[in-house]
Amino acid sequence: MSRLLVTGREKLSGEVNVQGAKNSALPIIAASVLTKGENVLFNCPALSDIEASSQILRYLGCNVKRFHTTMLITADGLCRNDIPDVLMRKTRSSIIFLGAVLARTGAVKLSLPGGCELGPRPIDMHLNALIQMGAEIVEKHGVIDCTAPKGLKGTKIALSFPSVGATEDIMIAASTADGTTTIINAACEPEICDLADYLNSCGAKISGAGEGVVVIDGVSSLNGTQHTIIPDRIVAATLMSAAAVTQSKITLKGIVQSHLGTVIPVLEEAGCKIRSSGGNLTISAPQKLSAIRTIRTMPYPGFPTDAQAPLMAVASIAEGTTVFVENIFENRYRHTGELSRMGAKIKTEGKVAVVEGVRSLYGAKVDAPDLRGGAALVIAALSADGVTDIGNSEYLERGYENIELMLGSLGASISKL
Repeated sequence: MSRLLVTGREKLSGEVNVQGAKNSALPIIAASVLTKGENVLFNCPALSDIEASSQILRYLGCNVKRFHTTMLITADGLCRNDIPDVLMRKTRSSIIFLGAVLARTGAVKLSLPGGCELGPRPIDMHLNALIQMGAEIVEKHGVIDCTAPKGLKGTKIALSFPSVGATEDIMIAASTADGTTTIINAACEPEICDLADYLNSCGAKISGAGEGVVVIDGVSSLNGTQHTIIPDRIVAATLMSAAAVTQSKITLKGIVQSHLGTVIPVLEEAGCKIRSSGGNLTISAPQKLSAIRTIRTMPYPGFPTDAQAPLMAVASIAEGTTVFVENIFENRYRHTGELSRMGAKIKTEGKVAVVEGVRSLYGAKVDAPDLRGGAALVIAALSADGVTDIGNSEYLERGYENIELMLGSLGASISKL
């Protein structure tokens, strides 16, 4: 268990590099199972979720090495197709190994994944898609036993919801399947495009990534490659929120502006001035933030659910009332009670949260309920009077690479215990 101590009211300034995207690196790491030869992944963040996936690879028989932000993976030695419960429980994203290991070995046995408790995130779409591709699945006592006695076959798969995880799982499994697979109502997130770019670099034939229909022509084999992970748009949104609540001016280096297409207008509505050029973004915050009318989380290119919590911390000290509508996860307002301990005025009912801005927050002893909820508490603490003691900060290590060092380099008073 770890804690963060944050002394608020410190002005931020300077430049900071935005780390590689966790939600891009995880499926790419899983997809490496299908390749022959060495994979070199650049800009791969040092996170507990990444380490959990690395442990799964090593258990399966793969060779994994890490040098700073570069990861080397060779899957030639893969010799198992089961993943024990203790490894599956470490991260929700571990389910992405389902399609990868099945496609590589013709069978896979694993338990249901762990991760943040954000309400139901059913894997039915993963399982139904694989069944349509020829898999036989037995689910019993929380263990999924999946085989493909005749191999995986390309088919047309229509998703009931544009699930990122299901889209990724199907893309990976279909890359070496026999025939053509078409995903209808596919997720369009930038991380989907990054996975497709990686797989295509390995020799896959994927078209339409980033659009509603993705087509995968199966190939006989994939080879290792070199690939650079895209920057993390949620980390960028979190840093922008930190600048907003501290009335600061900072520059983010190595971002993709289009990935922040719905976050930038929201912060501009709050009164921030944002300028981007050549992969850098500078945000300058006003002395007093204005409320944002309504923030609705939606699948990409809508407002990202992962940025909802940090922006709620911003709205907590904005002048006026902001309404949040959470359309992705059922249990994504667990941070509201902890923000209220710091003086925030928030009322929730179902998927709606109404935030009435206050003059200032105050330091308190709080606990991070999950990854993004923990980020919201850090943002709130940066603006609060006094010291905030944030428990369960290991949640933050799942998605933020040394957040205390990153914010500290900008002038924040933050330390890890």
